[in-house]
Amino acid sequence: MRKIRIKLIASAFLLHAAFSCLNGYAQGQAAKASYPAMAPLGQYLMPESEEITLAHSAAPASISGDAAVMVLRPDGYATAVRGKNGFVCIVERAWGKATDDSEFWNQKMRAPHCFNPQAARTFLQIYLMKTKLVLAGKSKAEIFKATTSALDRKELPPLEPGAMAYMMSKQQYLGDHDMSWHPHVMFFAAGDATKSWGADLSDSPVMAANDPEERVTILFVLADKWSDGTMAPMMMH
Repeated sequence: MRKIRIKLIASAFLLHAAFSCLNGYAQGQAAKASYPAMAPLGQYLMPESEEITLAHSAAPASISGDAAVMVLRPDGYATAVRGKNGFVCIVERAWGKATDDSEFWNQKMRAPHCFNPQAARTFLQIYLMKTKLVLAGKSKAEIFKATTSALDRKELPPLEPGAMAYMMSKQQYLGDHDMSWHPHVMFFAAGDATKSWGADLSDSPVMAANDPEERVTILFVLADKWSDGTMAPMMMH
Protein backbone atom coordinates (compact mmCIF):
# COMPACT_ATOMS: atom_id res chain seq x y z
CA MET A 1 0.00 0.00 0.00
CA ARG A 2 3.20 3.10 0.10
CA LYS A 3 2.33 6.45 1.42
CA ILE A 4 -1.26 5.84 0.79
CA ARG A 5 -2.42 6.45 4.26
CA ILE A 6 -6.13 6.50 4.35
CA LYS A 7 -5.59 9.86 5.90
CA LEU A 8 -6.28 11.70 2.77
CA ILE A 9 -9.85 12.39 3.81
CA ALA A 10 -8.76 15.99 4.18
CA SER A 11 -8.01 16.00 0.48
CA ALA A 12 -8.46 12.34 -0.44
CA PHE A 13 -7.05 8.94 1.11
CA LEU A 14 -4.37 6.25 2.57
CA LEU A 15 -2.15 2.72 1.33
CA HIS A 16 -0.19 10.72 1.06
CA ALA A 17 -0.36 6.97 1.77
CA ALA A 18 -0.97 3.28 0.61
CA PHE A 19 -1.89 5.70 2.76
CA SER A 20 -1.31 14.47 4.33
CA CYS A 21 -1.94 12.76 7.57
CA LEU A 22 -4.88 13.33 9.85
CA ASN A 23 -2.74 12.03 12.68
CA GLY A 24 -1.67 14.80 14.97
CA TYR A 25 1.95 15.59 15.66
CA ALA A 26 1.88 13.72 18.97
CA GLN A 27 0.42 10.63 17.31
CA GLY A 28 3.09 10.72 14.65
CA GLN A 29 5.82 10.95 17.24
CA ALA A 30 4.33 8.07 19.15
CA ALA A 31 4.17 5.93 16.02
CA LYS A 32 7.82 6.67 15.29
CA ALA A 33 8.73 5.59 18.77
CA SER A 34 6.62 2.44 18.48
CA TYR A 35 8.03 1.14 15.20
CA PRO A 36 11.67 2.25 14.92
CA ALA A 37 12.83 -1.03 13.36
CA MET A 38 11.56 -4.31 12.01
CA ALA A 39 10.03 -6.60 14.62
CA PRO A 40 10.94 -10.32 14.72
CA LEU A 41 9.76 -11.93 11.48
CA GLY A 42 7.35 -14.23 13.26
CA GLN A 43 5.22 -11.25 14.27
CA TYR A 44 4.48 -10.53 10.60
CA LEU A 45 3.53 -14.13 9.81
CA MET A 46 0.18 -15.82 10.39
CA PRO A 47 -1.23 -19.33 9.99
CA GLU A 48 -1.47 -20.05 6.29
CA SER A 49 -5.12 -21.11 6.31
CA GLU A 50 -6.05 -17.86 8.09
CA GLU A 51 -4.02 -15.82 5.63
CA ILE A 52 -5.75 -17.45 2.67
CA THR A 53 -9.16 -16.66 4.17
CA LEU A 54 -8.14 -13.07 4.89
CA ALA A 55 -6.73 -12.62 1.37
CA HIS A 56 -9.98 -13.92 -0.16
CA SER A 57 -11.93 -11.36 1.88
CA ALA A 58 -10.36 -8.50 -0.11
CA ALA A 59 -13.01 -8.86 -2.83
CA PRO A 60 -16.49 -10.36 -3.21
CA ALA A 61 -16.45 -14.15 -3.53
CA SER A 62 -17.55 -13.85 -7.17
CA ILE A 63 -14.06 -12.42 -7.84
CA SER A 64 -11.80 -13.77 -5.11
CA GLY A 65 -13.22 -17.30 -5.29
CA ASP A 66 -11.35 -17.98 -8.52
CA ALA A 67 -8.32 -15.82 -7.72
CA ALA A 68 -4.82 -17.00 -6.95
CA VAL A 69 -3.69 -16.42 -3.37
CA MET A 70 -0.16 -15.62 -2.26
CA VAL A 71 0.87 -15.99 1.37
CA LEU A 72 3.89 -14.71 3.28
CA ARG A 73 6.34 -17.37 4.38
CA PRO A 74 9.73 -16.95 6.09
CA ASP A 75 11.46 -16.91 2.69
CA GLY A 76 8.94 -14.61 0.97
CA TYR A 77 5.56 -14.73 -0.72
CA ALA A 78 4.51 -17.95 -2.42
CA THR A 79 1.40 -19.05 -4.28
CA ALA A 80 -0.75 -21.12 -1.91
CA VAL A 81 -3.85 -21.24 -4.13
CA ARG A 82 -3.78 -21.33 -7.90
CA GLY A 83 -6.36 -19.16 -9.60
CA LYS A 84 -8.50 -19.31 -12.70
CA ASN A 85 -9.40 -15.68 -13.45
CA GLY A 86 -6.03 -13.89 -13.39
CA PHE A 87 -6.72 -12.03 -10.14
CA VAL A 88 -4.23 -12.33 -7.29
CA CYS A 89 -5.28 -11.88 -3.66
CA ILE A 90 -2.60 -11.10 -1.10
CA VAL A 91 -2.36 -9.70 2.42
CA GLU A 92 0.14 -6.88 2.38
CA ARG A 93 2.21 -6.00 5.42
CA ALA A 94 3.23 -2.52 6.54
CA TRP A 95 6.24 -2.28 4.22
CA GLY A 96 3.69 -1.75 1.45
CA LYS A 97 3.65 1.83 2.75
CA ALA A 98 6.19 4.46 1.71
CA THR A 99 9.62 4.06 3.29
CA ASP A 100 9.25 7.36 5.18
CA ASP A 101 5.97 6.26 6.78
CA SER A 102 6.14 6.03 10.58
CA GLU A 103 4.30 2.69 10.51
CA PHE A 104 6.53 1.03 7.90
CA TRP A 105 7.50 -1.65 10.43
CA ASN A 106 4.07 -1.98 12.12
CA GLN A 107 3.78 -5.72 12.64
CA LYS A 108 0.01 -5.49 13.21
CA MET A 109 -0.87 -4.23 9.75
CA ARG A 110 -2.78 -6.63 7.51
CA ALA A 111 -4.06 -5.17 4.24
CA PRO A 112 -5.89 -7.68 2.02
CA HIS A 113 -5.77 -6.73 -1.66
CA CYS A 114 -7.16 -8.49 -4.70
CA PHE A 115 -5.34 -7.28 -7.81
CA ASN A 116 -6.74 -7.69 -11.29
CA PRO A 117 -4.48 -9.33 -13.92
CA GLN A 118 -3.01 -6.04 -15.15
CA ALA A 119 -2.11 -4.90 -11.64
CA ALA A 120 -0.83 -8.35 -10.62
CA ARG A 121 1.60 -8.36 -13.52
CA THR A 122 2.88 -4.85 -12.86
CA PHE A 123 2.04 -2.86 -9.72
CA LEU A 124 2.12 -5.87 -7.37
CA GLN A 125 5.69 -6.60 -8.47
CA ILE A 126 6.94 -3.50 -6.65
CA TYR A 127 5.56 -4.78 -3.34
CA LEU A 128 6.97 -8.26 -3.93
CA MET A 129 10.39 -6.74 -4.60
CA LYS A 130 10.17 -4.68 -1.40
CA THR A 131 9.29 -7.85 0.50
CA LYS A 132 12.43 -9.61 -0.73
CA LEU A 133 14.51 -6.64 0.38
CA VAL A 134 12.82 -6.59 3.79
CA LEU A 135 13.48 -10.30 4.33
CA ALA A 136 17.09 -9.78 3.25
CA GLY A 137 17.48 -7.38 6.18
CA LYS A 138 17.72 -4.18 4.16
CA SER A 139 17.11 -0.80 5.78
CA LYS A 140 14.38 1.59 4.68
CA ALA A 141 17.01 3.72 2.92
CA GLU A 142 18.35 0.69 1.08
CA ILE A 143 14.84 -0.41 0.10
CA PHE A 144 14.04 3.05 -1.28
CA LYS A 145 17.31 3.14 -3.22
CA ALA A 146 16.84 -0.33 -4.69
CA THR A 147 13.24 0.19 -5.80
CA THR A 148 14.05 3.61 -7.26
CA SER A 149 16.95 2.09 -9.19
CA ALA A 150 14.76 -0.77 -10.45
CA LEU A 151 12.15 1.68 -11.71
CA ASP A 152 14.80 3.89 -13.33
CA ARG A 153 16.41 0.91 -15.05
CA LYS A 154 13.02 -0.49 -16.09
CA GLU A 155 13.76 -3.71 -14.21
CA LEU A 156 10.18 -3.61 -12.97
CA PRO A 157 7.37 -3.89 -15.55
CA PRO A 158 5.61 -0.67 -16.53
CA LEU A 159 2.11 -0.16 -15.19
CA GLU A 160 -0.49 -1.63 -17.52
CA PRO A 161 -3.63 0.33 -18.45
CA GLY A 162 -6.66 -0.79 -16.48
CA ALA A 163 -4.69 -1.90 -13.41
CA MET A 164 -6.86 -1.92 -10.28
CA ALA A 165 -7.42 -3.68 -6.96
CA TYR A 166 -10.16 -4.41 -4.46
CA MET A 167 -9.75 -3.61 -0.76
CA MET A 168 -13.12 -4.56 0.71
CA SER A 169 -12.21 -6.73 3.69
CA LYS A 170 -14.00 -5.98 6.94
CA GLN A 171 -11.00 -7.53 8.72
CA GLN A 172 -8.39 -5.24 7.17
CA TYR A 173 -6.07 -3.39 9.55
CA LEU A 174 -4.45 -0.58 7.60
CA GLY A 175 -2.64 1.08 10.49
CA ASP A 176 -3.07 2.24 14.05
CA HIS A 177 -5.00 5.33 12.96
CA ASP A 178 -6.74 4.06 9.83
CA MET A 179 -7.65 0.60 11.15
CA SER A 180 -10.34 -0.86 8.84
CA TRP A 181 -11.26 2.52 7.26
CA HIS A 182 -13.79 1.84 4.45
CA PRO A 183 -14.19 -0.77 1.70
CA HIS A 184 -12.94 0.62 -1.59
CA VAL A 185 -11.54 -0.13 -4.99
CA MET A 186 -8.33 1.39 -6.27
CA PHE A 187 -7.32 2.29 -9.81
CA PHE A 188 -3.66 2.79 -10.66
CA ALA A 189 -2.55 5.42 -13.18
CA ALA A 190 1.00 6.29 -14.15
CA GLY A 191 2.29 9.70 -13.05
CA ASP A 192 0.02 12.36 -11.60
CA ALA A 193 -3.49 11.63 -12.91
CA THR A 194 -5.55 13.50 -10.32
CA LYS A 195 -6.86 16.16 -12.71
CA SER A 196 -7.53 13.81 -15.61
CA TRP A 197 -9.79 11.72 -13.35
CA GLY A 198 -11.56 14.71 -11.83
CA ALA A 199 -10.48 13.42 -8.44
CA ASP A 200 -10.79 15.38 -5.19
CA LEU A 201 -13.23 17.85 -6.74
CA SER A 202 -16.43 18.90 -5.02
CA ASP A 203 -18.98 16.06 -5.11
CA SER A 204 -16.61 13.81 -7.08
CA PRO A 205 -16.74 10.21 -5.79
CA VAL A 206 -13.08 9.75 -6.73
CA MET A 207 -10.27 10.46 -4.28
CA ALA A 208 -6.63 10.49 -5.28
CA ALA A 209 -3.30 9.82 -3.61
CA ASN A 210 -0.10 10.54 -5.46
CA ASP A 211 2.53 7.91 -4.71
CA PRO A 212 5.86 9.34 -5.89
CA GLU A 213 7.91 6.39 -4.65
CA GLU A 214 6.03 4.01 -6.90
CA ARG A 215 5.35 6.69 -9.52
CA VAL A 216 1.61 6.26 -9.72
CA THR A 217 -1.58 7.99 -8.76
CA ILE A 218 -3.87 5.74 -6.78
CA LEU A 219 -7.53 6.63 -7.28
CA PHE A 220 -10.03 5.49 -4.67
CA VAL A 221 -13.75 4.89 -5.01
CA LEU A 222 -15.56 3.90 -1.82
CA ALA A 223 -17.97 0.97 -1.75
CA ASP A 224 -21.11 0.92 0.37
CA LYS A 225 -20.63 -2.71 1.41
CA TRP A 226 -17.84 -4.94 2.65
CA SER A 227 -16.91 -7.95 0.56
CA ASP A 228 -19.24 -10.17 2.62
CA GLY A 229 -22.23 -8.02 1.62
CA THR A 230 -22.73 -6.28 4.97
CA MET A 231 -23.18 -2.52 4.99
CA ALA A 232 -20.13 -0.32 5.52
CA PRO A 233 -20.07 2.79 7.71
CA MET A 234 -20.92 6.10 6.12
CA MET A 235 -18.02 8.31 5.10
CA MET A 236 -17.75 11.20 7.55
CA HIS A 237 -16.63 14.59 6.22
